[in-house]
Amino acid sequence: MPEPSRRTVLATGSAAGGALLAGGLPAQATAAPREASGRGTTEVSTPGDPWRTVLDDADLVWRELPKTWYEGPYLGNGFLGSGIYAEPGTRPDGTATALRFNVQHSEVQDHRPEFGSLFGLARLPIGHFTLEPVGRITGVDWRLRLRDAELTGTLTTDRGTLTLRAQVHDTRSVLVVEVTPSAGERGFGWVFHPAEAISPRAAFKPLPKGYAGNPPAETEEHDGVTAAVQPLLAGGQHVTAWRERTRGDTRTLYAHVAHSHPRTTARDRAVRAVRGAAGLSYDRLARSHRAWWHAYYRKSFLSLPDARMQRFYWIQLYKTAAAARRDAPVMATCGPWLEPTPWPNTWWNLNVQLEYWLIHGSNHLELDAVTRALSEFRGNLTKEMAAPYRADSLGIPRTTDPSLVNGASVTDGGYGVGIPGQDPPTPEVGNLLWALHNVWLSYRHTMDESILRDVLFPLLRKAVTYYLHFLEPGTDGKLHLPATYSPEYGGNSRDCTYDLMLLTWGCRTLIDVADILGVDDESAARWREVVGRLTPYPTDANGYMIGADIPFAKSHRHYSHLLAVYPLYEVTGRTADERALIERSLAHWVGFEGALQGYTFTGAASMSALLGKGEDALKYLGELMARFIRPNTMYKESGPVIETPLSAAQSLHDMVCQSWGDVIRVFPALPSAWADLTVHDFRTQGAFLLSAVREGGVTRWVRLVSEAGAPCVVRHGIAGAVEVRDGRGRGLPYEEVGEGTVRITLGRGESALITAEGDRPRLRITPVEPNEAAPSWGLPGTRARLAP
Repeated sequence: MPEPSRRTVLATGSAAGGALLAGGLPAQATAAPREASGRGTTEVSTPGDPWRTVLDDADLVWRELPKTWYEGPYLGNGFLGSGIYAEPGTRPDGTATALRFNVQHSEVQDHRPEFGSLFGLARLPIGHFTLEPVGRITGVDWRLRLRDAELTGTLTTDRGTLTLRAQVHDTRSVLVVEVTPSAGERGFGWVFHPAEAISPRAAFKPLPKGYAGNPPAETEEHDGVTAAVQPLLAGGQHVTAWRERTRGDTRTLYAHVAHSHPRTTARDRAVRAVRGAAGLSYDRLARSHRAWWHAYYRKSFLSLPDARMQRFYWIQLYKTAAAARRDAPVMATCGPWLEPTPWPNTWWNLNVQLEYWLIHGSNHLELDAVTRALSEFRGNLTKEMAAPYRADSLGIPRTTDPSLVNGASVTDGGYGVGIPGQDPPTPEVGNLLWALHNVWLSYRHTMDESILRDVLFPLLRKAVTYYLHFLEPGTDGKLHLPATYSPEYGGNSRDCTYDLMLLTWGCRTLIDVADILGVDDESAARWREVVGRLTPYPTDANGYMIGADIPFAKSHRHYSHLLAVYPLYEVTGRTADERALIERSLAHWVGFEGALQGYTFTGAASMSALLGKGEDALKYLGELMARFIRPNTMYKESGPVIETPLSAAQSLHDMVCQSWGDVIRVFPALPSAWADLTVHDFRTQGAFLLSAVREGGVTRWVRLVSEAGAPCVVRHGIAGAVEVRDGRGRGLPYEEVGEGTVRITLGRGESALITAEGDRPRLRITPVEPNEAAPSWGLPGTRARLAP
């Protein structure tokens, strides 16, 4: 059937749901909520709490000592992060000498823009604590408890045991590690090791001329609190403060990191934070910490019969909240867990976009730092432009610091947006438009018009205007772009597909947003001209090209030339020829081995889901798991990067629900092995909350709650005639608009339940049974806990 028009859903009012973007989490629920449905209530409370069941099952387990960040536990709150693994270096007998607790912070960076974003503005390593036992380490038995965001377990040595609990407190931003030693380990100790305050890129690339590391940290004592004060050459400081408290047989370490520039106020803040936290026991701190996390998880629910994949999904929700907060810096390539890396800052040509996609469907827009940062630091986007274009244009370079500053152009250190006639080697122009697509998604999932009015429209207008300066008509009557760069492929091309696809989306979106906001913009005619006259995306016999001058002819990890397919959904296979073009392009892209990386397979999975190919989507995710995902679900290329596992969670979303094109598609691309599936409060475009259950390969019921009163078109997937009922069980009028698709009128706060005619299923939200046992994530060893 033809898709309903874009305008249908867009032309709506603002929604109360938009408060999710600015507001905090709901108060902790003492029991699972009960919600209105067509039979009175939807039961989300079962004899075993479903959230507790899936989260406890997803805990990561270690019965082998992790040796690297890619194997070990990790804790965080969007600001402070700690990765935990064996201290590198061993005793003569080959056993580990100590346990490392890294201490890193997403706000800690250098402030020397003259050396560029990857040296002068780079995130700076802080240091680590070592837990140093009396004896040699012989074993571990740990569990990262997702539900509580805590590490618990024992470290065994030839002299005894150390029983530990650790958390990075959600609001106090304090690393708290409680250790209870046996008699033989009472002499264990803690040692802090400050890191050299130099860009991590220095280990991979030559230093820019004149660049030097910052001076060493200095250790101070402040009435029982120790502080490692790191001065910065550019002014300011970052400070790690800590204190150990003894209560009976238990010793507890409290540590906090603060950063300040250009003032030197971080020391006082860090000392105060530690002093305040150290007055509280671990259990007292844990109560409020756990409350936040318990409420966080209850905002949505997903259970599927692949035990390994279900655990992976819930770990990504944990990881996202450990790495992101709305008021925290936009995630850098490795989140708050800085490790040696050539990429020690924020990356805007793919990483940021992929990192934040999963917040929409999982109903966690309270983590949306992208919309906040682009709005807050828009003035710095103006400064990225060459002087002639600053009055009306915006752009974002490949890399920036948290305030969207790139700094000067240095060798291997980043560059500004390209300018014809003055282009750097790779003018990568479309990054801001792609980032603004994430902002668009935040609007579409909340229908909060303030996002359009205050952020998207003014920024997108200027991002598009930059392109308009350089569009030129060709002899064919079409509008063409000068040579620009498709991320990571190599070589500049006229009519670069990356830019054409983003520019098309940008102009179409500006037209729609102006209509929603009632804005009579002087540039609207130009936007319509671009949509109507822009040259077609370059293609050849293999599908989409990189640009008019460059075919796709070598292995390439990035899907920069396929954005119109995913995630823009501008090309969706509406006709047989369009579908064949997508299939041909996808097969050609993934057919070149050599340079493929993890996010190649998440992109391929989501494109397969668009085409309704659940088996293919699962195959690509299987390739990702087998080839790239590490024991703790982290991911490595030349250094640690976290966008790929997070985008794999979005690929799962795309298999379970899609809502592009003004249609909510329920279970659009499930593999046959996923005969049973439960989803609850999945957030869709149009600001609907979706709950649905599939049993034995059949969709039993679908329920939607409207937060904004937007038009509702649902491809429910229930065979045959259906019934639609409201929150009181009364029949709701609906219109059949295609096989398995209905249009329902719902006001704000109203709900609709869709079932097969005559069916009265029990509306229960409960975990599904796994198809087979699977080992836990982590390093569970031979005694791995298996699914029942």
